[in-house]
Amino acid sequence: MTAPPAPRYTAILLAAGRGSRFDADEGKLVQRFSGADTVAVAAARACLAAMPVLAVVAEEGSLAQALRDCGCDVAILDAGAAREMSASLRHGLQQRGQDHGWLVALADMPLVRPATIAAVVAALQAGADIAVPAMEGRRGHPVGFSRRHLDELLALRGDRGARALLQAHPVREVEVDDPGIFADIDTREDLERLRGR
Repeated sequence: MTAPPAPRYTAILLAAGRGSRFDADEGKLVQRFSGADTVAVAAARACLAAMPVLAVVAEEGSLAQALRDCGCDVAILDAGAAREMSASLRHGLQQRGQDHGWLVALADMPLVRPATIAAVVAALQAGADIAVPAMEGRRGHPVGFSRRHLDELLALRGDRGARALLQAHPVREVEVDDPGIFADIDTREDLERLRGR
């Protein structure tokens, strides 16, 4: 008799945003960050150390290829889709809706440690419906969701992400020692400051 398949959890890496506050023509996600890795690839590698990754990007191109090359599955947003966070999340969930849960990761947060990602996923596997890393009383990213919240996640609109779900439902805070859960890159100054960490 065959054993049932193990529950599957996937990181959905949101990498389709415009990055309008970043002052470079090619965007923040393709900037060099660590060694040969770009910002988005560094974020993807942290997730890949703990789980499979589906990266959602706006179009085919160098970013999509770099993410494939590092081991991610890649989903391209439909040409007419809004490039807001909720559209990217919905697209990723539509590709992986059969999973038991998802880690929603942001491609402009390359310093989250793999151990943090593994701890959030472990909380989901232990029965949490929503799990979030926390440090010194503050919540950070990435956020994990069980399949129980699939319909609510698919109903999200706009760029507020899943904040409303975190306010409406119990959340398991996973205490970590990882300042990377707060460190995102919005500007060139952020990039320069975080490269040194």
